[in-house]
Amino acid sequence: MPAKRSPARRPTMKDIAQRAGVSESAVSFALNGRPGVSEVTRDRVRRVAEQLGWRPSTAARQLSGEGAATVGFVLARPADTLGVDSFFLQLVSGIQEVLAERHLGLLFQVVEDVADECAVYRRWWAEHRVDGVLVVDPRTDDPRPDLLDELGLPAVVIGGAPDERHPGLSTVWADDAGAMASVVDELYALGHRRIVHIAGLPGLAHTERRIRTLRAEAERRGLGEVESVTTDYSDAAGAAVTRRVLGRPAPPTALIYDNDVMAVAGVATATELGFSVPADVSVLAWEDSALCRMVKPWLSALSRDSVEFGRTAARELTALVDGGPARTVRVPVPRVIVRDSTGVARGAVGIDGEGP
Repeated sequence: MPAKRSPARRPTMKDIAQRAGVSESAVSFALNGRPGVSEVTRDRVRRVAEQLGWRPSTAARQLSGEGAATVGFVLARPADTLGVDSFFLQLVSGIQEVLAERHLGLLFQVVEDVADECAVYRRWWAEHRVDGVLVVDPRTDDPRPDLLDELGLPAVVIGGAPDERHPGLSTVWADDAGAMASVVDELYALGHRRIVHIAGLPGLAHTERRIRTLRAEAERRGLGEVESVTTDYSDAAGAAVTRRVLGRPAPPTALIYDNDVMAVAGVATATELGFSVPADVSVLAWEDSALCRMVKPWLSALSRDSVEFGRTAARELTALVDGGPARTVRVPVPRVIVRDSTGVARGAVGIDGEGP
């Protein structure tokens, strides 16, 4: 039998003290940024720690009250919809990039609903598991901000509109209303008057903002055949709604999908039903991704830098954890990228705003 290999021994503060020729207390002061040692000693201790590959123990940090060196991220969504959602993959990529620079961990958990998410926050805070949390999918009637205020847990709300009721929470948000208005402008200019918005989950604040804006833009232009239909963001739901609305006696001439996956499924369904994209129906995806350029025709889409969105949220949270003030940060409005899936509505009279 081969001999069992012993785990490599981790360097300790005692090792650093012996190598640097100082006391262990001096090492502690130097590595934790506390007064009591000269800058020369501090630099020498840090160089030795780097040479030995020393890293602070998370458990020790917790016991000393210095924090968990970990950020929490809870997602209350159906687990089977996450693997195909390009927005969240890019968002997490940007978050992780910033956390890695600070040697911080990301504790990620998927739960069934917001009640379970709140229970996770209570448990994490009681157990000192995280120093702060990133909160996504703000709801129209959301219990989480009040809970986070109650706990005193540093938090950044991603995608929420500014909220003066919770000044202790930071917010990073995009103008969904402005983005939807630009989409309607684009389609209206192409002569589209029957528009269906195949939306995401009901109850999400950004879903409701998009629906309200579409309704307001339609009323402003006197369009009576414009509506939104909520879904679970899945390709199956996108295909099912597409099949239903295109089966009407007077089908829509334009479809807006709240993510790229539903838009791709919608194009496939429309083609299967005998509709030509964009000759018979135009298609536009809310989230741009490589997927939008892997189908024929290439999909027109709303484009934003989701990775930078994640970086911004992570920077705001680390600033909060470091004792900085809560802030509201607005990222650039997503812009329409016109490709081959949108065109002039069939039967439109010109494209100057006057049509059938």
